[in-house]
Amino acid sequence: MTELQEKIDQVVAVLTETITDFAPVTFANSLGAEDMVLTDIINRFLLDIEMFSLDTGRLPQETYDLMQTVRNKYKKPLRIFFPNVKQVESYVAEHGVNGFYESIELRKACCHIRKVEPLRRALQGKRAWVTGIRREQAATRIGLKVSAYDMDNRMQKVNPLLEWSNAEVWQYLKHFEVPYNALHDKFYPSIGCAPCTRAITPGEDIRSGRWWWETPETKECGLHTGKVIPLK
Repeated sequence: MTELQEKIDQVVAVLTETITDFAPVTFANSLGAEDMVLTDIINRFLLDIEMFSLDTGRLPQETYDLMQTVRNKYKKPLRIFFPNVKQVESYVAEHGVNGFYESIELRKACCHIRKVEPLRRALQGKRAWVTGIRREQAATRIGLKVSAYDMDNRMQKVNPLLEWSNAEVWQYLKHFEVPYNALHDKFYPSIGCAPCTRAITPGEDIRSGRWWWETPETKECGLHTGKVIPLK
């Protein structure tokens, strides 16, 4: 527990410094295991950070169940942002409700409508945003920094769990009895939209269940592009 406590202290220090330097700060909460660690830390240490989540309209029922649990358990509200209805209707009319399976371009276009555009609305008026991404999750995240300037969104982006291992995430969740998505117990280590997420088998990469029909180099939705300037 000593090593875990040190990790927790580091996260609190990073978040506290972010609040001091870049308030107002918001937390993009996807309700995954890592994000539930941050949800608990932000609430337990009474950190002045807002929380929001993106409801793409295609989330698994288990994610909606957890969304309600977070609302009931924690005092800090979880704001929900939805995609633009007209953009969704236009996409479905032209490409079909599951057109994203047909090409990487159409998949990323769907992600842009359902995630990227709502994210930009959620970040309006903020000077920094916090995520739960970890370096070991994907090849696209190897070069990320704990704190860096996000050129796409023109604000600071902070990844306080970047160096955490998957085992440390689950040690925290179990030790502090933090609620988590029931799909994790069904071999879903990474959870996004229902049609783009599947369970994995032992030995598979932790992100292999996301957009499994694509190569690892393309497996991002557009929220985390890597276009950042590290702090010196």
